[in-house]
Amino acid sequence: MNHIRKYWQLCVVGVLLVLTLCVWCIVYTTRPHPLRFVMLDIGQGDALYIEAPNGNQVIIDGGPGDALLGQLSKVMSPFDRSIDMIVNTNPDKDHFEGFIPLLDRYSVGVFMEAGTDASTNPLWVELKKKVITKKIPDIVARRGQHIDLGGGVYIDILFPDRDVSGLAHNDGSIVAKLVYGKTSIMLTGDSTQIIEKYLVGLDPAELPSTILKSGHHGSKTSSSEVFVSTVHPEVALISAGKGNMYGLPSPETLATYTKLGVPYLDTMDEGAIEYDSDGTTFVRVK
Repeated sequence: MNHIRKYWQLCVVGVLLVLTLCVWCIVYTTRPHPLRFVMLDIGQGDALYIEAPNGNQVIIDGGPGDALLGQLSKVMSPFDRSIDMIVNTNPDKDHFEGFIPLLDRYSVGVFMEAGTDASTNPLWVELKKKVITKKIPDIVARRGQHIDLGGGVYIDILFPDRDVSGLAHNDGSIVAKLVYGKTSIMLTGDSTQIIEKYLVGLDPAELPSTILKSGHHGSKTSSSEVFVSTVHPEVALISAGKGNMYGLPSPETLATYTKLGVPYLDTMDEGAIEYDSDGTTFVRVK
């Protein structure tokens, strides 16, 4: 009798565990998910991870070396081996090199680039060959492109608005705005003050954003006072490597943020920086 009782007790426990797991799965899959935005800690470079509430994923810039892969393992499931879109804002090594090993590990839906020329850089040539070999659509960014990530999240391309193949990489850098409901992030790549001021003159009403991704790792060549004041962010995020040889972020840029009352965070001190949005407000997760 004791064996029978124990058998039924185990059956009841097993059923309860299965029911609990089913309830958890239902709650997890039906509850609203936030927009995730993570400035990855990849050293001296840029790499941004975006995940829409419906699970669609975009990576903007790949950082230097292979640091990107280690960082992705912290924000993506180990069973997830696909990324919907990767964007390279400019073909400098600290913005694209990490995409080379990434393409060996993940399937990628779309590759977007600025269109500036880097044909003399063997690493860039290697990346482009991988994109072609894997038959990944290669799109050149142009102002007016509207990238719908689903779940109410989209990215609008603000610059380039022309052929930038003959421009310096930073001058031709992609500038875009990530939007979810009432929240938004200004994504500047390495865009220079020349382009910042051009965008302010072009359409200042489209620039205000909740968060500003600081241009060119906090360099004084970006973050002009007129641009930052027009964007009017609640916080600026700076991706720069600890002890970098360029002395970034620059005192001039930090002085601009201080003067305009914009708090700032950097990956040197904070590591990866993550914000989640429910479409109404951004909340810092880490």
